[in-house]
Formats: sequence, structure tokens, C-alpha cells
Amino acid sequence: MSIFSRIKDSIFGKKEEAPAPAPSPSPVDMANEAIAVAAAAAPAPLSEVDVEASLDAMPGADKLNWRSSIVDLMKLVGIDASYDNRKELAHELGDADYSGSAEENITLHKQVMKALSDNGGKVPASMLD
Repeated sequence: MSIFSRIKDSIFGKKEEAPAPAPSPSPVDMANEAIAVAAAAAPAPLSEVDVEASLDAMPGADKLNWRSSIVDLMKLVGIDASYDNRKELAHELGDADYSGSAEENITLHKQVMKALSDNGGKVPASMLD
């Protein structure tokens, strides 16, 4: 699983997969089941997750500078914030030249917030700019 996916799952929560439906013996039941399966396969409307509220509610959030620090954000969601993990995250988000500088860490934090926003998260503008 990618590092970004782990961050997103920590904030948004993991979606549980529906169990496979049991086979139905009658043609009418089979038709009804096919309709139900098709409806379940249709993409659900994206509901926005309040990223700031979710992170604020996590234990230890008040002791970390997660609003601007990628290291503290990763620590808050339980991911090792080592250089290697930050470099991998940067690569996932399109920065192949990440070297770990303070400026790059600020940019990486904003990229993560932008990606969370693009994936259905409600992120304050101050964390995107």
C-alpha cells in the first residue's frame, strides 16, 4: 500500500468491502440480485471528509505541528516520518528530485493536502496555498 493511501485511510477511514452475495436459485431472484449488484457497483457520491477535524480529533494532535509539518502529519497518522518514507511519498506525488530540504518538506505537506482535497477531503485553503 502506498504511503499516501495509508495517510488517506488514516484520515478518511477504510472502506469495508461488501461480502459477495449468495447465489439465488430462481430466475426472478437472480434478476433482482443482478440489479442489486449493479447498484452496489455504481460509484457512490463523494462525501467530503473534514480533514482538519479528523486530524484534530486524533490523539496527540494538540502536541504536533501537523498543519504545516509533513513530519508531524506522518507521525500523527502513525507512519514513520523517516527520510526514506518522505522521499517515497514525494515520488508518489510526482517529485522525483526530493532531497529532504525544509522547503521541500513544506511543499510535500501542501501536495499531500492537495491530494487529500482531490480525493474528497475538505482542506482549509491555508493548508493548500
